[in-house]
Amino acid sequence: MNGIFFAFVVVSFFFAAIHQLSWIPVVGEKSPIEVLGQSMIGSAADSVTLAISLIGVMALFLGLMKVAEKGGLLVIIAKVVKPLMIRLFPDVPATHPAMGAMIMNISANSLGLGNAATPFGIRAMQELDKLNTHKGVANNAMVLFLAINTSSVTLLPSGVIALRAAADSMDPAGILPTTLFATICSTITAIVIAKLLQNFWSLDKGTFSFQTYARTQKKKTNKVEKGDYPLWVSYLALLSLVSLVPLTILYGRGVAPWIIPSLMILLLGFGFFRGVRIYEAFVEGAQEGFKVAVKIIPYLVAILVAVGMFRASGAMEFLIGPIGSVTGSFGLPTDAIPMAILRPLSGSGAYGVLASIIQDPNIGPDSYVGYLVSTLQGSTETTFYVLAVYFGAIQIKKIRHALFAALSADVMGIAAAVFICSYLFLN
Repeated sequence: MNGIFFAFVVVSFFFAAIHQLSWIPVVGEKSPIEVLGQSMIGSAADSVTLAISLIGVMALFLGLMKVAEKGGLLVIIAKVVKPLMIRLFPDVPATHPAMGAMIMNISANSLGLGNAATPFGIRAMQELDKLNTHKGVANNAMVLFLAINTSSVTLLPSGVIALRAAADSMDPAGILPTTLFATICSTITAIVIAKLLQNFWSLDKGTFSFQTYARTQKKKTNKVEKGDYPLWVSYLALLSLVSLVPLTILYGRGVAPWIIPSLMILLLGFGFFRGVRIYEAFVEGAQEGFKVAVKIIPYLVAILVAVGMFRASGAMEFLIGPIGSVTGSFGLPTDAIPMAILRPLSGSGAYGVLASIIQDPNIGPDSYVGYLVSTLQGSTETTFYVLAVYFGAIQIKKIRHALFAALSADVMGIAAAVFICSYLFLN
């Protein structure tokens, strides 16, 4: 992120300086350098205003999620996906701690609990490394796990909904149908590519390999344990999720206004009937939401100022305009390209770009571009960050096909987001 931030500032200053040297003074018109300076001050002020307006909405959503978490929703989701996980990861014994950590990580990610998901993810990688006989080399289970992580299995993009609400969106939850469609497409792509390519990036031959160990253990260990849900429950849940895709395409715009009120009723009701002290739990989660909203102010200031400079200097139009003239015919306009490029590189950077786009009065959160960039943020992940953090935690240097599988999922996520947003908001 250091390089990206510095590049934005330097390129912006360079373009503004070039325009300044060739600028002919006109009465009542500001010079390019003046425009750049005012953009910096204005962007900094806007970022704080945005963060303040975000506090209440973030507190609301994290309060609701805390009620669901204390009610055991995370555990229920984990039990539902476990029978599928032991089939996706035949190399990992069902009773091994790695399986439990992976399940909890994916479950937390599906609810948009990014901060809660990361510790589970790192623990999963540490446990997977204990099964790895080729230290420093990613095995198939690691690659598949991170491919699924970077594809961003998201059922509730609460952070994006909160940001859209703070930007005065008339339909902040309108991205739920589009996010669901895009995240299903990207996750399926991640799994298929990772599975297909693992045969082409094999581990060292002629030695005892992780795969050989897993095959000898599979029949004894990969069984559904007592207390877990049976496989048909997992398939039914998966079928129900997939069936939502055509429903969102047909009725997404009509259903969207009901989502936020329904979420509040359902999550509070779930917690109440599970014996949770919902008021205390909600307040606890809201306090976390307040802290998160305040904590991101410096990040928002940094990235919004950099993006504001990039726009005001004319660098964005010069560098991305030619690309947008081509991708625009496919539903990816120029204004959305920075988001598509930055999302795999930096989470905070992409978050800042999203904020700057939907705060732009010429675009807004409820325009086609607003829906598209919100969907991109909610349905894709910071690929390079995830790979760096998770592989770095266990000193993996040879990542094999992990990057290719992750980037393939990113490309599919972008294509799916463009398709579904074009269908719902351009027709």
